[in-house]
Amino acid sequence: MADKKLVAQKTIAKKLIASVEQIESRIFLIRGQKVMLDADLAELYGVGTKVFNQAVKRNAERFPEDFMFQLTPPEKAEVVTNCDHLAKLKFSSTLPYAFTEHGAIMAASVLNSPRAVETSVQVVRAFVRLRQMLSSNAELSRKLAALEKKYDIQFKAVFVAIRELMTPLEPRKKRPIDFAPWEKK
Repeated sequence: MADKKLVAQKTIAKKLIASVEQIESRIFLIRGQKVMLDADLAELYGVGTKVFNQAVKRNAERFPEDFMFQLTPPEKAEVVTNCDHLAKLKFSSTLPYAFTEHGAIMAASVLNSPRAVETSVQVVRAFVRLRQMLSSNAELSRKLAALEKKYDIQFKAVFVAIRELMTPLEPRKKRPIDFAPWEKK
């Protein structure tokens, strides 16, 4: 009976741990670094943001500047504007902290709970996956440039089309909900 209960608890705990894709959507590029905000990490690790930040402050020596930094008011405003799930930060008087990959892992070790340890593995996987995607895109660009030099002008249209496919799409202008006509560009 105890074994069944333990298995059920582990199953529930696994469901609570976010997937790599869910974590990736909470990684932002701020000041040229890929980071996660304190509120997102606290939610992933299963604690309140205040508790999370208190644990970090109690262990401040474990979080040098390259592990963690505090956002400026303009950075906070931009993050809140771009991310619906962070709307609650809009009226917060405190500025959120941003944690790099190493800072997020250090935070898990500071919290020292089973969920934090398991989730930290997923956080590492998300950061590694993003790094691999960026490096493969850079490698593809280098190879494409080498091919462009090798082949003559008749293939120029092909290379232009491939480069267009590699660039991220601009967000499409949303159509108003009303019966108003589309705005012309």
